[in-house]
Amino acid sequence: MSEQDNHPETNTPRTGADIMREFLPTSPYVGYLGVQLSELRHDQATLTLPFKESLITIGTVVHGGAIASLIDTAAMVAAWSGVAVVERLRGSTVSLTVDYLAPANNEDIQATATVLRRGGSLVFLDVVVRAASGALVAKGLVTYKIG
Repeated sequence: MSEQDNHPETNTPRTGADIMREFLPTSPYVGYLGVQLSELRHDQATLTLPFKESLITIGTVVHGGAIASLIDTAAMVAAWSGVAVVERLRGSTVSLTVDYLAPANNEDIQATATVLRRGGSLVFLDVVVRAASGALVAKGLVTYKIG
């Protein structure tokens, strides 16, 4: 790790959470969807997907693919949030399971991803998606590999 990989103000190594805070606003796909980081804590991340017409599948219902993308992105952020020092930025989703429970209809949705367990390089996460009204929209189980 070089000095440029450190926090400029403290010269301490950047964490996975730091990397995610920098990555999300610059990712073209995340930007296209409009996903926003709402909260980031150790082993937990909450992301918001604002409702917009380009995410509609029919009528005013948010497309399931947009919901799956939100789940996948929230899981990635939560997985990296618990990494103390980042030397190498290598990671990928290994498994993604989504259960759709109710439509997200003409409203913002929010996904909260929580780490269930960390293995050697695999992180297992639970993701809950709720509509702005509080309705449970979807549940996801994600396995993410770091390194």
